Amino acid sequence: MDANRCWYAVYTRPRWEKKIAAQFQLRHIEHYCPLQKARRQWSDRIKIVEEPLFRSYVFVRICLAHEQTAVRMVPGVINFVYWNGKPAVIRDEEIDTIKRFLREYSSVTAYPLQPGQKVKIIDGVLMDREGLVKKVQGKKVYVILETIGYALVAEFDQSSLEPVVE
Repeated sequence: MDANRCWYAVYTRPRWEKKIAAQFQLRHIEHYCPLQKARRQWSDRIKIVEEPLFRSYVFVRICLAHEQTAVRMVPGVINFVYWNGKPAVIRDEEIDTIKRFLREYSSVTAYPLQPGQKVKIIDGVLMDREGLVKKVQGKKVYVILETIGYALVAEFDQSSLEPVVE
């Protein structure tokens, strides 16, 4: 049955990502809610908090035929993210890349998908990966992972990129 398990993106109510991840944990549903540390200032203090990298998204690894209903029944889950009329399958490599990315970089931001130049990264945690780049400005590179529809932001030296010639 493990061969039939795939990663899917679940769309959630705004600001419910961690609550839903906790519910998935209680229900023994394999999930991943990528979190980043962020500094937040209140009037009397500064605090480091963990925020979801992808707002309103949690990833689940399930057998769609058997566990889809259980995922939909979790309070706060709106729906699966669809692609071509079916729940969008997220490749294991994409989830692994996000995990490595968050381990490697302390300041990560996600941006909605926008078209850009196709490049191959020749250095760093995303080495040998191809993706779309929104813009290169100084050392900041906006790398787009097409499957999940978001760009992960990290600082790369421009020499770490090479254009993909098709």
